[in-house]
Amino acid sequence: MSATVGKDAAAPPAQRMAKRVGLGRTVGAVMRKELLVELRTLESVPAMSLFAVTTFVIFHFALNRGSVEGDLASGILWVTLLFAAILGVNRLFVADAEEGGFDGFLLAPVDRSAMLIAKGLTLLVYLLALEIVAVPAFSLLLLGPSVGPALGGLVATLLLADVGIAVIGTMVAAMAVRTRARDLLGPLLSLPLFVPIVIGAARCTAPLLAYAHRTGPSGRWLATLGVYDLVFGLIAYALFDFLLED
Repeated sequence: MSATVGKDAAAPPAQRMAKRVGLGRTVGAVMRKELLVELRTLESVPAMSLFAVTTFVIFHFALNRGSVEGDLASGILWVTLLFAAILGVNRLFVADAEEGGFDGFLLAPVDRSAMLIAKGLTLLVYLLALEIVAVPAFSLLLLGPSVGPALGGLVATLLLADVGIAVIGTMVAAMAVRTRARDLLGPLLSLPLFVPIVIGAARCTAPLLAYAHRTGPSGRWLATLGVYDLVFGLIAYALFDFLLED
């Protein structure tokens, strides 16, 4: 690893620039392919959105109350979003494993980290599309306070949590996809790693969804989410080459 870094640092500036441009083009090409496949097949985002809305409907009748707010509302929202996200995580690498996408990518003269970045960004887009559907449905079916005044803090929390879910989900999906029990192994590996994200996001969101004494998200918990995203981003970057080969 250090030899590679030293070699890159010793390379001429033009060569390093060409490598960065090549990485950007590869990421763009892979991500464009992923989004086009999703638009044609509609396998991930509709399933994630339908799961979230159905879960909110179940909560609406199971709780037997007119509305929720505060900690309860925050917990329902984040648990639902988390389990909906797992549907997208499980499908992230399935087509590559079944149709030879891994082998083709490994044979191509490109930086392998491009697939990590492209898949992570693709999953991030899926999560944003999910939340465009899920948050209004949650507000309509369950939430008591209006979400409008809290929208800025809610968006910031959603973005930080989504980045963490996308990074960890991409790493875990790459580990589980080549196993026979990938649909079971993926959630079992990812759920413990998602727990700190859910805790931090729920703590940030709870005051935003309260009737009284509504405040902004906690800066401490936002910083915790940011550090968690950074740590697992570095771990995923370090491990991804080995995951592709194995």
